[in-house]
Amino acid sequence: MTRVFEHLSVATMVGPGYGAVDDAVVAVDGERIAWVGPRDRLPAEYDGARVDGGGCWVTPGLVDCHTHLVYGGTRATEFEMRLEGKSYEDIARAGGGIASTVRATREASDDELYDSAAVRLRALLAEGVTTVEIKSGYGLDADTERRMLRVARRLGRECPVSVATTFLGAHALPPEFADADAYIDDVVQRQLPAVASEGLADAVDAFCEGIGFSPAQVERVFAAARAAGLSVKLHAEQLSNQGGAALAARNGALSADHLEYLDDEGVQALASAGTVAVLLPGAFYYLRETQRPPVEALRAAGVPMAIATDWNPGSSPLGSMRLMMNMACTLFGLTPAEALAGATVHGAAALGLGDRGAVAPGLRADLVFWPVSHPAELAYQVGSPRPERILVAGRERA
Repeated sequence: MTRVFEHLSVATMVGPGYGAVDDAVVAVDGERIAWVGPRDRLPAEYDGARVDGGGCWVTPGLVDCHTHLVYGGTRATEFEMRLEGKSYEDIARAGGGIASTVRATREASDDELYDSAAVRLRALLAEGVTTVEIKSGYGLDADTERRMLRVARRLGRECPVSVATTFLGAHALPPEFADADAYIDDVVQRQLPAVASEGLADAVDAFCEGIGFSPAQVERVFAAARAAGLSVKLHAEQLSNQGGAALAARNGALSADHLEYLDDEGVQALASAGTVAVLLPGAFYYLRETQRPPVEALRAAGVPMAIATDWNPGSSPLGSMRLMMNMACTLFGLTPAEALAGATVHGAAALGLGDRGAVAPGLRADLVFWPVSHPAELAYQVGSPRPERILVAGRERA
């Protein structure tokens, strides 16, 4: 049955700015949006099953396109270490950082991983997230990487949210390997084929960085991913300029993420390839970085900019897309409209999902009803207001 939501305004995120429609109607037929537009233009065929929108602003469901929600343990003590002057690289080289989370994740049961991740996920859902990407990368062996991805798939089945999964075996060098090339052999010859054969991942990611993996090593991972029919994305230019963004673009990556040290060549490469720039202001804030991603250059080149939480235990334990929208504006200089686009239509593009991220006929009815007077309030305020109604593929989320 078609439902017609009325007495509302809509930020369609189609076209410039918010793509705003005042005194609007949204008709939902099953899982899809059937019609959207001004109330006085509503076709006669939708004249029934009215639902009062209460004067809310409706936006697309929020898309958190970069998270590491599934992991074991905590790294609160490392937070203290950073406050005492230790850098992210210092902690990583001393055996902390990702390595400490790998130990805790390997030791956790599947149910323990699921339960802790579900708590984090519920925080995102309460703020209007309807699609979330979840990476592996804290197992760093074939068994634990697959366990993490199975947990992520289970979250998608059992929670009212769409989950995209990403294999991030090339996240860090595990303790049992002394040689990075040998570990990349394991990733491309054992881990990735096992993940692909079980259909556990929608994409493959890697950490291209001085404390991660070299461009040449990442190229090997990407070649294996393409051979397995999987999309690629990349952690690039977070701590230094390794040429990762240009590498990602050459390989047709869906996204290049972080990008604080992105140069002009990298910007042009992303623009030419249509690769989405995913900005992660939570990690920038949490690590107390000072070099911002080149937002002005990305904007001038027409590179779509997504934003995401990067929720992880070490560099961004921050579970709020609304906070990321605010930080994207206050720390990186995005406009509120750009922040909302980054959390919706561009976030969906960063996952290769063209069926959501905007309010338009034929797209999934992922809709959030906000009790605000203008959509700029979503970036302006943090923590309030909460959504009054959330639809995920047309179904009301309790």
